[in-house]
Amino acid sequence: MKNFKFKIRGHKYDVEIKNFEKNIAEIEVNGTVYKVEIDREVKNEIKTPRLVRSKIKNPKGAGKIKKSGIATINAPLPGSIFKIFVKEGDTIAVGDKVLIMEAMKMENNIMSEKAGTIKSMKVAVGDTVLQNDILIEIEA
Repeated sequence: MKNFKFKIRGHKYDVEIKNFEKNIAEIEVNGTVYKVEIDREVKNEIKTPRLVRSKIKNPKGAGKIKKSGIATINAPLPGSIFKIFVKEGDTIAVGDKVLIMEAMKMENNIMSEKAGTIKSMKVAVGDTVLQNDILIEIEA
């Protein structure tokens, strides 16, 4: 980790801090390893929180095939439509990239979860959408 050179009462010491957890330091002094307890108050370190997004469980019929044989591709989050790769009448397969949506300053690829023919496009480039808005209808 870190190397230090100490001089104590005329003697030279090469010190390397190997590991440091809470108040215990593992150090190497002139080739010999020691575990040293540091006399200080141990603070509970606040680490950067990790954002974990829970999976949306089929909100408002997202991606469901309705009785008429129509499936929908819905907006996963609020944003604006950046680029569209399909048009009405195109045949698509599962996993095809249908459009790019800009949300939270990031470009998000929107893929098809169903195979079929594009029945209708509900959005155009530049449109702003909310979460779960219908983007595309697919005839299965």
